[in-house]
Amino acid sequence: MNGPELVTSSSRQPRTAATDANHFVLTFENNRLASELFGQFDQNLKLLEQRLRVEAHPRGNSVAISGDVVATNQARRALDHLYERLQKGGSIEPSDVEGAIRMAVASDDQLTLPTMERKAKLTMSQISTRKKTIVARTPTQDAYMRAMERAELVFGVGPAGTGKTYLAVAHAAQLLERGVVERIILSRPAVEAGERLGFLPGDMKEKVDPYLRPLYDALYDMMPGDKVERAITAGVIEIAPLAFMRGRTLANAAVILDEAQNTTSMQMKMFLTRLGENARMIVTGDPSQIDLPRGVKSGLVEALQILKGVEGVSVVRFNDTDVVRHALVARIVRAYDAEYAIPDESEQG
Repeated sequence: MNGPELVTSSSRQPRTAATDANHFVLTFENNRLASELFGQFDQNLKLLEQRLRVEAHPRGNSVAISGDVVATNQARRALDHLYERLQKGGSIEPSDVEGAIRMAVASDDQLTLPTMERKAKLTMSQISTRKKTIVARTPTQDAYMRAMERAELVFGVGPAGTGKTYLAVAHAAQLLERGVVERIILSRPAVEAGERLGFLPGDMKEKVDPYLRPLYDALYDMMPGDKVERAITAGVIEIAPLAFMRGRTLANAAVILDEAQNTTSMQMKMFLTRLGENARMIVTGDPSQIDLPRGVKSGLVEALQILKGVEGVSVVRFNDTDVVRHALVARIVRAYDAEYAIPDESEQG
């Protein structure tokens, strides 16, 4: 099928030629960037077709888009955003295309979200460190990243694979690089060992590392490895079990508590009251994966109830539609949620 007549443009921005309400041609000035945008063997355009049920026919540095009028406009916004990212020196992977599509759809379907507006151009939050730039891939990630910018205490709650911990560590690394905070403190409850780590072999670092490995992984993704090692040695970055937080005041720091669903009520209260001057706290967890002994109430669940409506506290809730790992992960989460109906937080004890 031949596309309509191509339109050339001398401007830096893509040019659109509309032939009717649901059929237009989008032309990009830079042939090399257009090729990267379309993807190897046009894989990115094929993904666009699958997700939005449109037809995308490339020709040179142009692409003809046809289909439902809403879907074609969503395709245009997604492609415009991705091309702008390439212009700024970035690269795009299929996951980035997925993210742009989600955000384009959300700009039409989820206008009730406080961060979403109907715009011709997509506006997606991002976190930038010296090593990489992360762009929001779902509306909830967008809301989460904005919440971390403005609130002193942020709860990121939801299933695995939604980016809760990864984005929190990225935000902390960004704050450290900007000089907004002087140190990063990352913590998790070592619930599997009951926080009684003495029987494990090795020194204290070797004892707790297995429980804190996901935090290390995210940190090394944000910062060069040698800088991470030096910062840990100097105490600028501290990674420790939750039990080590007792009795401290955490000032001028970005503090992250991961896997918070496995804290007890007293542990959560202890942690939250460590907040010192010029500190930011981010608490992440999944109330559907509590590993505490039967009858022990999750400190995360209780905190979400007690702190509801408290000024300075922001709660962002993720769900299976926000899973940004392999597409199968989202389907697995939905299947388990359907099989084991997760009780309301107010009913968990």
